[in-house]
Amino acid sequence: MGGVGGAVLDLDGVLADTEHLWEESWRACAGDRWDHGYTGAMQGMSAPEWARYLADRIGGDAGAVRARCVGYVVDAIDAGRGPLLPGARELVTALAGRVPLGLASSAARPVIDRILADNGLTDLFAATVSSEEVARGKPAPDVYAAAVRRVGFTGDGLAFEDSGNGIRAAAAAGLRVIAIPNPRYPPAADALALAEHVATDHVDARIHALSLLAEKE
Repeated sequence: MGGVGGAVLDLDGVLADTEHLWEESWRACAGDRWDHGYTGAMQGMSAPEWARYLADRIGGDAGAVRARCVGYVVDAIDAGRGPLLPGARELVTALAGRVPLGLASSAARPVIDRILADNGLTDLFAATVSSEEVARGKPAPDVYAAAVRRVGFTGDGLAFEDSGNGIRAAAAAGLRVIAIPNPRYPPAADALALAEHVATDHVDARIHALSLLAEKE
């Protein structure tokens, strides 16, 4: 493998502790029509995709479902319920000092911008892409491929992911995946098998990434 030329990170579950907020928002929208299987199906989908998926099952307009759910998550973040995960800031700053960074997230654009701005991370990313801005959400590679193009790095790229569909998307885009599994929503074994390294936490992920970056120096 060649030297590492850049890195792309997920947001929900990798940088911010927000995966559960999306599930809360979907459950709130669905009410007594909620099914526990919906979460696994919708994780990684773009906002238009999960809004259609949920609206098809609970009834109603997909646009209204999207607006209500995104609003729920933004309000929760504003209330301090979406903090950075332990070690996430250190991971980003360590990487940003060495290679250009991109962000590839299934979160809606307002959520991405709010979390990065609130935590002073916006300027550390050369490009950020929401899966609602590409044709297909995860597990399709579109959002990662778009992030790589916009960042413009050459050589191997690293990806940091917590979910099964995210790992699949990053691997399909040709990136070397460092998985940081979310214990609330553990990835399937077949997805983890696509990762170059399965980290125990963000410190482990940072150490492994820096060892790979050292190979190019």
